[in-house]
Amino acid sequence: MSRQGVGGYRHWISFQTIFVKEILRFTRIWVQTILPSVITTTLYFVIFGRLIGDRIGTMGGLDYLDFIVPGLVLMGVITNAYSNVVSSFYSSKFSRYIEELLVSPAPDWVILAGYVAGGVARGLVVGLAVMLVAMIFTEIRIHSVAVTLLVITMTAVLFALGGFINAIYANSFDDISIVPTFVLTPLTYLGGVFYSIELLPGFWQGVSLANPVLYMVNAFRYGLQGVSDIPVGIAFGIIAIFILVLGAFSLYLLRRGVGIKT
Repeated sequence: MSRQGVGGYRHWISFQTIFVKEILRFTRIWVQTILPSVITTTLYFVIFGRLIGDRIGTMGGLDYLDFIVPGLVLMGVITNAYSNVVSSFYSSKFSRYIEELLVSPAPDWVILAGYVAGGVARGLVVGLAVMLVAMIFTEIRIHSVAVTLLVITMTAVLFALGGFINAIYANSFDDISIVPTFVLTPLTYLGGVFYSIELLPGFWQGVSLANPVLYMVNAFRYGLQGVSDIPVGIAFGIIAIFILVLGAFSLYLLRRGVGIKT
């Protein structure tokens, strides 16, 4: 085997080790990592979809219950992809075994890819679970399988990277809850999950366009139901730009040892 082949094999083993560790980590405690999102989403469907949705009627040309399905699925994906990486990587800092990774021959991009892949896996598992719950309340017909899978995967990657950056800067377990509480939750709830931005006055529509979650929710809604307030091409472009920026920034922080090396 050539030297490049040996290096590639080592990189694959390193990635696989981190990825499998992340999978085992959240599946072992599925009652804490997966079940809460399923229960919370079920309550959303019951309260907003059935009790309140019947009074609202239609939204964006869809029954209100059908309208909120894509947003609720993405909420589960976003929250879990983010939480998995931020908690796992900060725990590695807190327990000091991150130093073993840093002195290993694994490149920074392999370490980053392993943690992000673990976050994506948890986000997709929760997203699938929420979709199964949604099927209890309404019939789901996927308009475009390709768009649906691409959007949900890109969204999970983006927020896994966000969780990685939060973990790098965090100095305590309290720090890893600040961003989800004061940034992630507002962005999600104001991202068109429960309403169409067409209902907003012109000024607030413009403000909403600065929210990246809006593009993800609408692109995913198009993938499932063929309806979107935002052109799908623009939505994909915005998501891709954020992934590139956060990915490059994550690698920069990891290489510099920000928050890791003392």
